[in-house]
Formats: sequence, C-alpha cells, structure tokens
Amino acid sequence: MATNSTLKNQISNKNQGNNQVGQAQGTTMKGLLASPAVMKRFEEVLGNRANQFTASILGLYNSEKMLQKAEPMSVISSAMIAATLDLPVDKNLGYAWIVPYGGKAQFQMGYKGYIQLALRTGQYRNINVIEVYEGELIKWDRLTEEIDLDFEAKQSDKVIGYTGYFELINGFRKTVYWSKEDIEKHKKRFSKSDFGWKKDWDAMAKKTVIRNLLNKWGILSIDMQKSVVSDNKVGSSDMEHLGEADDNIIDAEYTETDDSEATEKDTGQTEADFNVNA
Repeated sequence: MATNSTLKNQISNKNQGNNQVGQAQGTTMKGLLASPAVMKRFEEVLGNRANQFTASILGLYNSEKMLQKAEPMSVISSAMIAATLDLPVDKNLGYAWIVPYGGKAQFQMGYKGYIQLALRTGQYRNINVIEVYEGELIKWDRLTEEIDLDFEAKQSDKVIGYTGYFELINGFRKTVYWSKEDIEKHKKRFSKSDFGWKKDWDAMAKKTVIRNLLNKWGILSIDMQKSVVSDNKVGSSDMEHLGEADDNIIDAEYTETDDSEATEKDTGQTEADFNVNA
C-alpha cells in the first residue's frame, strides 16, 4: 500500500519528467529553426526579418503544450505558409494560427488575416465583420441581402449573429449575415478540429463569415487565393489534405538528448523534409 510520502515522490518525479520532455522538445524546435536549411528558406522569404519571425515560432511552440505534441517539421512548414503570406503567427494578434491536429500542425487563417490580405489588393474601400447583439437586428432580407441594424437598440451582451460587409473602390457593395445557429451548423459540418473554436469562438465565427463573404463575392489576389487553399490543410511540405476528423492528438515519446547531437539530427531531418514552395 502506497504511503503519502511515496505518492508525493511519484508525483514529483512525474512533474520532473514532464519538464524534461518540454525542455527536450523546445531544444529540438530550437535546433531545427537554427539549422542552415531552415534559416536560409525563411531569409529568402522574409529577408532581415527572418530571425524575428523564427523567434516568434519558438515562442509560440514553447507556450503551447498541445502544439508540442505535433511533428516539429509540420510546425515549421505551417509557419512558412504564414511567412509567404507575410502574416505574423502570434496567436494574440489573430492574423494566422498554427494549430495541432492528428499529430501534425496545421496552418489556419484568422479573420484579421483575410481582412489584411483584402486590403493589400487596393481594391477595397471598406471591409469589416462584427458581432450582432440581441435587439440590434431589425430586419435581414435573405434575397436582397440588405440588413437593417439599430446599434442603439442593444438589449444585452448576448451575441445572436455576425455580419460582414465590404465596399470595393468601384462602388460594389456586399453584406452577409449569419445567425449564431447558422455558424454552429457550419462548424459541425466542416470543422475538423475544435481547437480554434475552444480557444476563441468569436474569432472563428468572424473568420467563417468574412471568408465566405470574400470567397463568394470578393476580389481575390494571388495571396488571398493561396490563403484559401492553404487554410484547413496540414502544414507539411506536400500540403496533403487531412482525412476524416479525428480530434485526438497523437502522443509521441521524447527523450532528452545532448544539444549538439539534437542539432545534428534535426539538421538532417530538415534537409530531407523541408521543402515548402512560396
């Protein structure tokens, strides 16, 4: 029968083991990012901003335990997609996310990323997506897609839906409205993972609306087309599609290695696997 002292020792040893795993994973990612093949690729895309960008990748990786369970090279490949689109991967900014799915990392656009790419085309006079609160929606015509909102009539902080809008330089305008129920149905039908929705449901809802709006009615630049294609795909060099949804993250075993040995092994992996086209 285990004593209190024995149990405390076991818990302490387990915590120390987890810390060692995290340190080993961080070292592995640091070694990969410092390898010549990886740095050269980021420098080709970002120039003198490469060091700052790779530092943000390492910071994101070290701060997300779930992301540390994904294949390190898939994290870097996902980040490369963000780099080619010139979007930061800082999760607090909301332009682009790197999320774990099925043992691999996956690039996902944020709603701010779609807006940023739209503005870069120079074709949009205005573009925005906002939440609609209880009491604000007066009328929504599904045929003409005309919406009547009264922001002064807000009754509570309960969000009932989201509306997206853009106006082009040539005067063309478009508005869409999605109820919260519509977004939830879309999520259940198309979302392969709940990771982003659990982190920030509001941001994911806005992304759903703005992406639908731009994809159907907007002017898409090459970068915007690339972002639509890349979004919801595995961040790997071959960019193959994911299979059926599997919300379980694959656990991997890690061992602590010497820094120089880890760097040498990681460099070999990088040269073999790292090949993302801009």
